Amino acid sequence: MKFCDFIKIEAIQAELQATDKDGVIRELVDGLIATGQIKSEEKESIVQSIMKREELGSTGIGRGIAVPHTKHASVDRLIGAVGVSTKGVDFQSLDGDVVQLFFLLISPPDRPADHLRALENISRRLRDDTFCRFLKQSKTADDINQLLEEADNNQFVS
Repeated sequence: MKFCDFIKIEAIQAELQATDKDGVIRELVDGLIATGQIKSEEKESIVQSIMKREELGSTGIGRGIAVPHTKHASVDRLIGAVGVSTKGVDFQSLDGDVVQLFFLLISPPDRPADHLRALENISRRLRDDTFCRFLKQSKTADDINQLLEEADNNQFVS
């Protein structure tokens, strides 16, 4: 599975404005609403579903990275958004550091394999320090999209 399979350039936010976990999740979900991938009336249900998942344990996996995710019946295929916070956000990350890179995933409940493949792809790609550094330094959605395309084409070696 590649980033281009579930992340659309219109759902990439190069400078998140949110300063807390709930705000980041809402901002990323708003990006998916703006692209037409989620209906606006589903926003609260999706945000609550993601926050419920966060209660089980933070999806802030360390090294400035978080992968908030959920399964939700309102989507018929895997969708995702990417956000970067220059300042970083306290996401109760496992290592205690602030998070700068966010990959939000929402998948239909009946497609667990897609969900797992996307999580595996993200975690594999984000092990590459160079890739992460470039993402954190990106200034535009186009820059981020180009990096995602390069990762899809195995131009980063992890």
